[in-house]
Amino acid sequence: MEQYEYSTQMGRDRKVKEHNITMRGRKNLDITGVKQVESFDNEEFLLETELGFLAIRGHNLHMKNLDVDQGVVSIEGKIYDLVYLDQQQNDKSKGFFGKLFK
Repeated sequence: MEQYEYSTQMGRDRKVKEHNITMRGRKNLDITGVKQVESFDNEEFLLETELGFLAIRGHNLHMKNLDVDQGVVSIEGKIYDLVYLDQQQNDKSKGFFGKLFK
């Protein structure tokens, strides 16, 4: 079984919690640094994390564990993608004509 791990630690001078994502076999996902679960259903989760909003899309997704005090969420199901939703990134992806016709 393959294991993918992504972790980011913010600057040491800031009082920001650590945010980590651990995925095991595209079936299990453990996320730390979660501030709030905005919404979820069996195809998409929207989480507010220490590094911004994170959308998780897949099939037959369900929350295995939620610890609000520790900021930990565990998700099971077939995971298709993980995307951070940044406002600046959305503007860049529109391209020239997208910006022209706001």
